[in-house]
Amino acid sequence: MEALGINLGYLITQILGITALLLILSSFVYKPMLRVLDERKARIAKGLEDARQASIARENADMEAKRILDEARVEATNLRREAVVAAESAAKDVEHKAREDAKDILSNARAEATEERNRILADLRGQVAAISIAAANKLVGESLDEKRQHQLINDFFSKVPAGVSELKGDAAEITSALPLTDAEKQSASKLLGVKDVAFKVDPSILGGLVVRVGDRVVDDSVSNRMSALQESLRR
Repeated sequence: MEALGINLGYLITQILGITALLLILSSFVYKPMLRVLDERKARIAKGLEDARQASIARENADMEAKRILDEARVEATNLRREAVVAAESAAKDVEHKAREDAKDILSNARAEATEERNRILADLRGQVAAISIAAANKLVGESLDEKRQHQLINDFFSKVPAGVSELKGDAAEITSALPLTDAEKQSASKLLGVKDVAFKVDPSILGGLVVRVGDRVVDDSVSNRMSALQESLRR
């Protein structure tokens, strides 16, 4: 070794020094460095996994949000449709009630007008009777007694036509030119022999009564007599 110019002791010392240096580097530099690299690699891998999980979670959240929004839109559409239907139904109910109220008001107004007309006609009955009696007295040239006068007037407005007892039915309708008194109504119902009798007032018949039972009518009104008289005169 000396012939080659190599100092064996120095060589061994260098080998031992290098070996010691490598051992020191391995223990205090390489291993910590490798541990740091492994930890960093693990952190990077964990970060990537966390990012992947976060991406999946975000996608799921987006899908869930879209589903919720779609359901909300459908529910909102249904609510709007139901609101429209409810509004239309409410409007129809209001319109129907308004029509019914209008009918009631009109019916009440007609009933009140009829009652007022009948009251006025009832008040006029005495005046008509007085005028009729005066005219009759003048025509016959003598005065009739008071009882006879009132009998004639009552017969003119409320005498039940002959033959009404032959009419058969469950209900009847009697029309007079002026309102009949309660006594006259009872008398007419008794002669007619029908329990359910309705009384109407129609000034256009002028006098007498028109009795209807079912589809049969006995018209003893003054207007009907005048029409028959005019027809006979034309012949």
